[in-house]
Amino acid sequence: MKLPDQVTRIAVVTAVLLAVVLLLRFVVIPRSYFSTELHQSSTVRREVARPVAFAGAAVCGECHEDEWNRRRAGYHKGLACETCHGPSAKHADDPMSAKPFAPRDRKFCPVCHAYDAARPTGFPQINPDSHNPLKPCIACHDPHDPVPPETPQDCSACHAQIARTKALSAHALLPCITCHTVPQKHWTAPRSALPSKPQAREFCGQCHAQDASNPDAPKVDLAAHGGGFLCWQCHYPHMPEGRP
Repeated sequence: MKLPDQVTRIAVVTAVLLAVVLLLRFVVIPRSYFSTELHQSSTVRREVARPVAFAGAAVCGECHEDEWNRRRAGYHKGLACETCHGPSAKHADDPMSAKPFAPRDRKFCPVCHAYDAARPTGFPQINPDSHNPLKPCIACHDPHDPVPPETPQDCSACHAQIARTKALSAHALLPCITCHTVPQKHWTAPRSALPSKPQAREFCGQCHAQDASNPDAPKVDLAAHGGGFLCWQCHYPHMPEGRP
């Protein structure tokens, strides 16, 4: 049985393409083109040939011991010196002829610390336009140990995103400590002493149960509403009008 012309054409084209691929793979293109070892070795040679730009944090500590020790014990312990000071290999080789970059204006620190909702909760963030405007960050903060001169007593200093959300909700006028018990240590070491969360449905029921005395709060039947779930497992408390 004769095959349809369309099938014949497709078969011919496929055979030609396959022949071209095999010809390129095994005849035209050299075998070394596909060699992983060759690519790895050439990449290593290329990178090794580049001039060394970074000295490495350990080298910095040999001369700047005080700053090194303060940084290692502070909140910037995860940052290398050259994260802020730039490549410093030339400075390490000849300290007097090559000075490393030292950020002293307000443009550098906000790269990490300007408010950004995508950053982790509790990460120190500021609004550069309102936080000590026109004043250099290093005027108040030692960059090697960036503890603020005064411990913030306002939750929004670290929880800016939550504060902005709560400000638009029905809970806007409730202080944070209405629902959270905050250990004193949380102000200085926030991740080692976390605030409490309500662990019983009766807590929200103080305002929202049918027999609650607050006339303005929405009321629910605690026995029938939500089954055995805690209220904040369904209702985001900082914006309780919606759901998480």
